Amino acid sequence: MDELHEKKRRLESYLLELGSVIIAFSSGVDSTFLLKVAHDILGQKAVAVTARSCSFPMREFNEAKNFCQSEGIEHIIVESDELAIKGFRQNPKNRCYLCKRELFGKILRIAEQRGIPYVAEGSNMDDNGDYRPGLVAVEELQIKSPLREAELTKAEIRLLSKEMGLSTWDKQSFACLSSRFVYGETITEEKLSMVDRAEQRLLDLGFHQVRVRIHGNIARIEIDPSEFEKIIQPQIAQHLNQYLHEQGFLYVTLDLGGYQMGSMNKTLDK
Repeated sequence: MDELHEKKRRLESYLLELGSVIIAFSSGVDSTFLLKVAHDILGQKAVAVTARSCSFPMREFNEAKNFCQSEGIEHIIVESDELAIKGFRQNPKNRCYLCKRELFGKILRIAEQRGIPYVAEGSNMDDNGDYRPGLVAVEELQIKSPLREAELTKAEIRLLSKEMGLSTWDKQSFACLSSRFVYGETITEEKLSMVDRAEQRLLDLGFHQVRVRIHGNIARIEIDPSEFEKIIQPQIAQHLNQYLHEQGFLYVTLDLGGYQMGSMNKTLDK
């Protein structure tokens, strides 16, 4: 724990050196922790910005608003229309780069208007080991990554979040809904909504870490293997099968490999 607390002290010192910063805030585990620490250290000189878009579930947006209200943090909402970005709908392998480049460009303009010198985002050390084209945009635009500067991992952020009393300490990992599509498959608002409703139903049924990957008219459900026994109970399985059919899926499947972060990246070499 001494090493963990030393990392937190490094994070606090780094933020203190920035002096004033906008945090790109999604209400996830990482950005909530980063925003809380930044606000504790910098007070009103730490401002949150959240993007509202069709790939960002309303539950996450509402959690972001509620957190900032409860903590007394200034919260700016920016509208983001990813589907209007040239090439985004075609879901190329650099889709995340296109989105992050557009979004952080908007946040940088807000920072300039407010006289805030820095913008920061919440990637952690675990993000260094996966295909993350969005981090290329982060580097190009000189967005700060305080959690990586402090060398904090996801597990460590969860531990510190629990210690700080943040309800997000055991929140499921989340990525934008566009990440549910196979690279090259056209992204539409209708399909994003289908995925959103499907994942929301799984969460409502008490499943913790969920993904509904979309392959044409097939829904591929990813959950933690520890919850397999629950999902195959006839009543739950039949309910989910019927509900996802009603949302527009023709076939509903369970991935026996369980939840895997960035599982669509397996298709990049195919």
